[in-house]
Amino acid sequence: MGLADTRFENRRRKLASLLAGHRIDDMLVTHLTHVRYLSGFSGSNGALLISKDRSARITTDGRYATQVAEEVPDIEAIITRKVATELLSVVVEGHRVGYEADYVSASQLEALKQACPEGVTLVPVAQQIEGIRLVKDELELQRLAEAAELASTALRELVDAGELAAGQSERQVAANLEYRMRLLGADRPSFDTIVASGLNSAKPHHGASDRVIEDGDFVTIDFGMYRAGFNSDMTRTFAVGEPSAFLREIYEVTRESQQAGVEAAVAGAKLVDVDKACRSIIEDAGYGEYSVHSTGHGIGLDVHEGPYAALTGTGELEPSMTLTIEPGIYVPGKGGVRIEDTLIITSGAPRIITQFPKELIVL
Repeated sequence: MGLADTRFENRRRKLASLLAGHRIDDMLVTHLTHVRYLSGFSGSNGALLISKDRSARITTDGRYATQVAEEVPDIEAIITRKVATELLSVVVEGHRVGYEADYVSASQLEALKQACPEGVTLVPVAQQIEGIRLVKDELELQRLAEAAELASTALRELVDAGELAAGQSERQVAANLEYRMRLLGADRPSFDTIVASGLNSAKPHHGASDRVIEDGDFVTIDFGMYRAGFNSDMTRTFAVGEPSAFLREIYEVTRESQQAGVEAAVAGAKLVDVDKACRSIIEDAGYGEYSVHSTGHGIGLDVHEGPYAALTGTGELEPSMTLTIEPGIYVPGKGGVRIEDTLIITSGAPRIITQFPKELIVL
C-alpha cells in the first residue's frame, strides 16, 4: 500500500474511533472536501460511507469510473448517479448512521430519510472531521508550503515587471497576478483576488474594480493559489508613489500588530490570546474601532478552516496546525492596510510560508 493510501486510511481510522465513541455505526460523508480528505477522490460527485469497523465504500457516477479507480484503489467503488442514497441501501438494519449536519440541506436530508432502510436511524454529526483536519500531516504541509511559495513568486514577478503602478486598473492588476499564478502551476485562485486601491483599501473585502490606481495610493492585494487540492493566502499593502503621513502611520501600526501576532502564535497558545496580541496594539494606537475582523484562520483543503484566532476563538494551537495572521486598519474616507502571512505552527517559533517583504514598499 502506498504512502497516500496509508495516509487516507489513517484518517478514516481516526474517524471510525470517534464514531464508536458517539455510538455511531456508520458515517455518511457527502461534503466533497471531506470525501477528498478521507479517500483522495477529487471528482465533483461522490460520497463515502465509513463504518466503525474501519471498512469503507465510495460512490461516484460513470464520468469518474476510471478516476476513482486510480485515486482510491483501496476502497470498493460503486458507480451510480445517486451517490448518497445508494450508500444508505447497504447499511445494516439497526445501525445509527451519522450525516454531515453542517453540509446537508433540508431537502437533501428528506431524501436521505426516504432512502434509509427500515430500522436505520440518521444522526446529525458536526465538526468531527473538521477536528481531525486541524493538525496537518507532512504531505499536507509540504503542499501548502509549495502553493505559498509559488504565489509569493507570482507577486514578486508582478511587482518586478512594473504591473503594479499608477495607470493600471485594479482589475488589470488582479488579472495579471492570477495569470502569473496560472503559469506557475495554479489550478485556479483560492478565492477572488482582492486589489483595493486608494479609498477602496478601507474596504476589507473590496474585490477588484475598474478604478485606476493613482499616485499616492495604498494598494492592498489579498490573493491565493489553489494547487493540487491545497490553498495559499497572503496579503500585502503597497504604496504607489509617496503616501501621506497618515497612511504611513497606519501601515506601521499594522505591521507591528502583525509581528506581535506571529510571535504569539506558538504551540500551546490560546487562540483568543493570539487575537488579543494583534488587537491590543491597534487599540493602543487609537485605531481599535477600525479593526473590524478577526486575526486569522487555518488553511488547507479549504482557504478558510479551523483553527480561528478571534475574540471568540476557542482552543489552543498545536504543532502542525496552520494559521494566518492578518490584522488590518480600515479608515473610511482615508484608506486602509492589511498585512497577512500564513504560518505553520511548530514546537518552536512558527514557520512563515508566505515569504515576501513586510516593510512598506513604495513603487
